[in-house]
Amino acid sequence: MTAFLLATALVALAEMGDKTQLLAFLLAARFRQPVPIVLGILVATLVNHAFAGAIGVWITQLIGQNIMQWVLGLSFIIMGAWILIPDKIDEDEQLNNARFGVFGTTVIAFFLAEMGDKTQIATVALSAKYAQEFIWVILGTTCGMMLANVPAVYLGNHFAKKLPIRLIHGIAATIFIVIGVIILTNNTLL
Repeated sequence: MTAFLLATALVALAEMGDKTQLLAFLLAARFRQPVPIVLGILVATLVNHAFAGAIGVWITQLIGQNIMQWVLGLSFIIMGAWILIPDKIDEDEQLNNARFGVFGTTVIAFFLAEMGDKTQIATVALSAKYAQEFIWVILGTTCGMMLANVPAVYLGNHFAKKLPIRLIHGIAATIFIVIGVIILTNNTLL
């Protein structure tokens, strides 16, 4: 359960102002059909994060505990720093697949936008850390994505302008960095 709660909280915070949240705003403004957009986000996230979770578990099996401790600790610290870099999105690049319908366009756009994104990398790291509970990590990171993106779909830019994105990014970055330092300074992985 720790894996689920930690994954949910970290991704929900990291996702605020992220390019996929910006993509959710764009899709909502363009299509004005929230249900297929939300379902598309869910499907794309589950598939993308399941892949990332499998990579994390595979990495855990490849390398030893000492190396894994350093890789994970540094990964969390790097993720914390990366969260502070604002994301941008190119609307034309992300929404050219409208011929696939609202649901299909959302699945394709979100899946591609998540490739190499902060939340995908976080899913790899969390799955490596919680290899025995990687299903909970995937469910948690997916839940965090939905917590951040569903309100974006329904409330659009009005919602985004009311949130203190810099503060949220600062909190998320601090949490990632603290976890990284804890992992590096302890003999156990949390």
